[in-house]
Amino acid sequence: MARVASLYLPQLAIERLRRAERPAAPPERPWSFAPVLPPAIDDNPGACSVPRGGGWRPGARWAQDGAVGREAEAAHIARLPAHQRPPMRELGRRSEAADHPFSAMPPDEGGHAQQLVPTPAHPLWGRPMVLIERTGQREVITTACPVALSLGLTPGMAAAHARALVGDLDVRDADPARDAAWLDRLALHAVARWTPVACPSGADGIWLDLTGASHLFGGEARFCRRVLQFLAKLGFTARIAIAGTPGAAHALARFGGDHAVILPPGGQATALAGLPVAALRLEASALVAAARFGLERVGDLYPMPRGPLAKRLGLASVTRLDQALGRTAEPIVPVVPLEAPAVTRRLLEPIATPEAIAQVIADLVGDLVLVLQERGLGVRTARIIAERVDGADQHLGIGASRATRDPRHLIRMFELRIDRLEPGLGIEAMHLIGPHSEPLGARSAGALLPDGNAPPDLAPAIDQLAGRAGEDAVFRIGLEQSDVPERAVRRLGPLVAPLGWPAWKRPVRILGRPELLTHVVALLPDHPPRRFTWRGRIYPVVAGDGPERIHGEWWRTDRELWAVRDYFRVEVEGGQRFWLFRRGDGVEPETGDLSWHLHGFFG
Repeated sequence: MARVASLYLPQLAIERLRRAERPAAPPERPWSFAPVLPPAIDDNPGACSVPRGGGWRPGARWAQDGAVGREAEAAHIARLPAHQRPPMRELGRRSEAADHPFSAMPPDEGGHAQQLVPTPAHPLWGRPMVLIERTGQREVITTACPVALSLGLTPGMAAAHARALVGDLDVRDADPARDAAWLDRLALHAVARWTPVACPSGADGIWLDLTGASHLFGGEARFCRRVLQFLAKLGFTARIAIAGTPGAAHALARFGGDHAVILPPGGQATALAGLPVAALRLEASALVAAARFGLERVGDLYPMPRGPLAKRLGLASVTRLDQALGRTAEPIVPVVPLEAPAVTRRLLEPIATPEAIAQVIADLVGDLVLVLQERGLGVRTARIIAERVDGADQHLGIGASRATRDPRHLIRMFELRIDRLEPGLGIEAMHLIGPHSEPLGARSAGALLPDGNAPPDLAPAIDQLAGRAGEDAVFRIGLEQSDVPERAVRRLGPLVAPLGWPAWKRPVRILGRPELLTHVVALLPDHPPRRFTWRGRIYPVVAGDGPERIHGEWWRTDRELWAVRDYFRVEVEGGQRFWLFRRGDGVEPETGDLSWHLHGFFG
């Protein structure tokens, strides 16, 4: 079930300018405190059971005497030598004068400790503002702030007429390029924080594909509240609507009337019926024709036949109506945070021979390396897209174990797989794209005094092996946090250094599933077997070592609650060495059935 959100910023252009002109210092609070001094305190309240000692603490005396006493005491301290001045803090108490801790709090109801003094609002927010765009010799209003709208200034009005109506009008030039750039930044933020699919929807909003993503924010209502609060902190007025189609969400966000509209699935037709025809994003000529034929609401278009409707309003109007109702798909082309490096070569004549294809690939690699050097990147994966004459594109991809932009290495990896391209009747264009790239700085190719202890670079050899045998055929074994041997290893990348190998001995090769042994002769409970049969062959044992006891992982399954394995390293006649284990400790029957299994090989 598709869910699309449309975020509408009606005052984007003006609020962006005001946000850019906001003063660097934090704005003053809408209220300020005027503290009122408390009444005088009696220094001699009378007899007290608590001894006074040396009298009041100096800090308390300063706080009591007010500003005059504080200045006199500060002057007295300044005249003292540096070693006789009291410390600023002593045992966690301030020795300098301090205001009353509750003097900065707003008063309670009926209190007389403080007075609130309102401060005037910033003049920039109270002055009407409009943005104009020059069309030939005429200046037209494109955007008006709410104050200007209340004074009768609307988009489309001539700027000279607006100046005549309002004397203190603030007129600025519109900047659609910067508004579009800000929307792109907002869409990129949405891709990183809200949903992986987002794109601008015109010049005043963005689309968000919430399919399968709203539950991450606690539901669609909480998502809307979060987005609106985020934009309010930035100083932008916004409205949002969520529906099953982009067209319905776009219409409800602009003509729905509420700050947040959530339309249930399948309710597009009912919700759009009462909206004006302009909600369907029709062209100006279509809106004029709709007004001429008396079509004011979207619901007026429902009973009309498709042929007459397309003839009167245009075929694009029928498409917009179907997109809003969900009858026709309207894809959302998402913004991409980072554009993948890509180069293209178009050929004068189709090519089909391996030599010609290899030459074009070499040229493409040379062009891509220049792009990578400009961006400071190296590719981990590269893909060739060959456009054939018959329209059937061919794809050829390579992967590198480490980011690289070495042209010889890239060409070599493509040559290993060039036989997988089927040119057919001929290839007329080829594209080279680096979908996965990483930052790659300059590296030293060599030194005057070569270091013989430096490890060799295995990345080129590993890439060539992977190109011949496949990417899954080259790997390393790493350690997994588990005591059970078949769970204690996992595959790692060919260049990843495995860490944390256990100190006890383990075989070179471990079977994925232990194999059952038969006809085992062994003394219980702690002796290795004397002979066993594996895959129909009898193996007499000449030497053995063990046992090494391994308990089951009871937190994974109840079957391993009491499971025990006793492992032995044995050597048979002929020099082969095996890793065997017995289920159970040989004493308690709950630990295992005393069956023997082969689990690995040494050497």
